[in-house]
Amino acid sequence: MDKKTFRAPGNKDNGGKKGFKNFGFIALLILLGLIVFAAYSQSSPLQQVPVTQAINQANNGELSYIYVNGNQMTITKKGQPKATEKSFKDPSASLKSAGLQDNKVTVEYAPTTSSGSTWLNIGLSILPVIIISAVIYFMLKSAQGQGNQAMSFGKSRARLYGNEKDKVDFGQVAGSAEAKQDLKEVVEFLKYPKKFAAVGARIPKGVLLIGPPGTGKTLLARAVAGEANVPFFSISGSEFVEMFVGVGASRVRDLFAKAKKNSPCIIFIDEIDAVGRRRGSGMGGGHDEREQTLNQILVEMDGFEQGQNVIVLAATNRSDVLDPALLRPGRFDRRVNIDLPDRKDRKEILDIHFKKIPTDKTVDLESLAAKSAGSSGADLQNMANEAAIIAARKNKKDINNEDVVEAFEKVAIGPERKSKVMNDKEKELTAYHESGHAIVGHVLPDSDLVHKVTIIPRGGTGGVTWFIPPEDKSYHSLIEYKDVLARMLGGRIAEEVIYGADRITTGAGNDLQKAAELARDMIINQGMGKKLRDQVFHIDEGMMIEKIVHEREYSDETAKVIDDEVEALITEAANRARFVIKANLDRLEKLKDKLLEKETVEAEEVKKIFEDSVMPKTAALY
Repeated sequence: MDKKTFRAPGNKDNGGKKGFKNFGFIALLILLGLIVFAAYSQSSPLQQVPVTQAINQANNGELSYIYVNGNQMTITKKGQPKATEKSFKDPSASLKSAGLQDNKVTVEYAPTTSSGSTWLNIGLSILPVIIISAVIYFMLKSAQGQGNQAMSFGKSRARLYGNEKDKVDFGQVAGSAEAKQDLKEVVEFLKYPKKFAAVGARIPKGVLLIGPPGTGKTLLARAVAGEANVPFFSISGSEFVEMFVGVGASRVRDLFAKAKKNSPCIIFIDEIDAVGRRRGSGMGGGHDEREQTLNQILVEMDGFEQGQNVIVLAATNRSDVLDPALLRPGRFDRRVNIDLPDRKDRKEILDIHFKKIPTDKTVDLESLAAKSAGSSGADLQNMANEAAIIAARKNKKDINNEDVVEAFEKVAIGPERKSKVMNDKEKELTAYHESGHAIVGHVLPDSDLVHKVTIIPRGGTGGVTWFIPPEDKSYHSLIEYKDVLARMLGGRIAEEVIYGADRITTGAGNDLQKAAELARDMIINQGMGKKLRDQVFHIDEGMMIEKIVHEREYSDETAKVIDDEVEALITEAANRARFVIKANLDRLEKLKDKLLEKETVEAEEVKKIFEDSVMPKTAALY
């Protein structure tokens, strides 16, 4: 296929408009200054007298000076510092012929060459006209610009890319091997359409990228554009919708018209759920602006007009709320799922980001990849950037592993707040609280490993007990969830055991909230209840109007059973945590003392303190 040459338009230069605005403002200031000057220059006008009266005053010795400029005379009386009167004589007659006697007054004539003053007068006469004309021109130009803006209101705001120097290709995208394979085929469709047409294959109309935030959906779309070397239109779903009905549909038509002129090309719609939500879920019915925009997208993607080499890429993390008509074959033919990276992919992503940063031999990216389970590509990029910032703050030329670990912890659990001062009593309470989490998590067999315990406030917490799974997991069992629940309640139960039930504090508020959310998810979404085993009661969180208008799909009696099941899980978890803590009080005290001494205890030291801990039979699950 011959490569089509194209040029991505740059940003329009607003310098001309700004120049017009500045010129008009300056012109108005000059005009105002001339008006003020003219007003003040006439504030003390000379009194006009007849020429015969002036000559009589001169002959009587009342005048000291007469200045003649053409036919105008400026008259200064004796005893006065400046002229107070003026008069006009016959241009063809002299003062002597008019009756002025010699040596009665000093008479001075202006130079006969008056070209300079003539040009000055002409300039002063023409300048206001020029300024007023310029102001009128600027006002007309501004009105014309506003008219053009109104006419272009329905035009697409998509940006055209393709000639950038920093193009992205698939080599710069780590992980997501299956997603890249699907997208490489899209590139081949655009590069070699005859190859597929020869065997009767049809070029897909649309490819939908689905995945959590930060997993690289937009980056993959840029890589497709870079690999295919075709025009690439990029727009956000929210840029279609305006407050005026019909504008969004007009912009869709304009976008696809531009794309067809530049075909073969790619249209990338980011966050398509902003405009592609299921129809009938809004308050506006069929006349809702968003729904009209969606209808136009559906028609453009698979209407009567066929055979256009335009592929639509779209990205969303809420595919569950998209309209079914948008997802059918013929529109979005392919769905590419981009999940959170596994350990191998995380290592590849870290290698790419740390390649641009000077590091020393101590940096262990393999260990960082193992610890950062659940992190997205954006999180890993942020870790590399934070490590560079930390090293620069310490005036280092290279980044070491200490900087990398600090950056990882800052991104994962928040920055340390060492400036927050706690008194001794609060420190002791925090140490017991975090030790309770640690001992319960360590003893219960299906809990994750303790990575670090600290009583230094981080993020919005007073202290942190950090657990990291030994390996990535795709599934979680009921036993694992119950151990996690008990671990979450370990801090509150430790406070209760040490200080008494009446002395519990608000420090466990976040733990209790997370425990309640997990327990309710186990019952409602995972079918892990005793009485409601294998039953789910999921509610679509994306359809707010349906949640308001429609009743829930289960009765009040079932809702009461769900509440009882959640309460039973929380109570069971609290009792298990209580049994573990009471059976290991001496280890709890050891870790508390170590935290008060060092503030932060690493995994190896925690393991050493808990090496002879016991698992009570009363805390076991049967």
